[in-house]
Amino acid sequence: MTIIDGKATAAEIKKEIAAEVEARVSRGEKRPHLAAVLVGHDGGSETYVAHKVKACEECGFESTLIRREADVTEAELLQIVKQLNEDPAIDGYIVQLPLPKHIDEQKIIMAVDPAKDVDGFHPVNVGKLSLGLPCFLSATPSGIMQLLERYKIETKGKHCVVLGRSNIVGKPVAQLMMQKGNPGNATVTVCHSATLNIKEICREADIIIAALGQPGFVTADMVKPGAVIIDVGTTRVPDSTRKSGFRLCGDVDFENVAPLCSAITPVPGGVGPMTICSLMCNTLQAAKQA
Repeated sequence: MTIIDGKATAAEIKKEIAAEVEARVSRGEKRPHLAAVLVGHDGGSETYVAHKVKACEECGFESTLIRREADVTEAELLQIVKQLNEDPAIDGYIVQLPLPKHIDEQKIIMAVDPAKDVDGFHPVNVGKLSLGLPCFLSATPSGIMQLLERYKIETKGKHCVVLGRSNIVGKPVAQLMMQKGNPGNATVTVCHSATLNIKEICREADIIIAALGQPGFVTADMVKPGAVIIDVGTTRVPDSTRKSGFRLCGDVDFENVAPLCSAITPVPGGVGPMTICSLMCNTLQAAKQA
């Protein structure tokens, strides 16, 4: 059984990016510049954005953090997006989600210039993905594909079950797994809250990508021996033994499922580090296209 180490893989990729950035700078080209817009003080978002800023440093990027309080108006936020779209110094940017309830997230996403949409959320990039055209891939699905590629996990002709149909993970990773390419060329089944016989479907899977946000959902009786498990879940659950008072829990019952698998991602340290790494890859791509 192989533990798929996302932390080590992400570190390796960031070194590759940093080397490419220094080569660009030595040729007189500008450093890639990533901006992040953070609204309010959500704990998860604060941590995630801090990791993005650190990753920019590791990759040799410039970074800008734009903060606004939770009572920012939708009009103010749209104005910030407009300024970022028009600023030639910014290669790509992200608006950290979730946003406060009084702001229409879809309206903000639609306002982002697709050429700077390094999160891969704009409908133009989503549409290009579905057609197999070059585009900015959503960061988490892109990270999953990089893990499969670097660990040389065979996907061609395999039955891949995706648990979850979110726009951020479930739908795009299903699209990527079924497209021609390596990794890819899999036969994909997408399961969700209305799917009947989920256990039986999972037991037929060669690859399970769990992105439900339900801690411990995938149990040993759902996994056939030799399956590959990609656990996208990162739910905070109370843990009095930790200084923070919580721990991160994946969608997979790791302790009981891991012995059955040929390969599995841990939580934390699996898909999570690759998500930020993919954002760095997208930012470098945006700088090249600028």
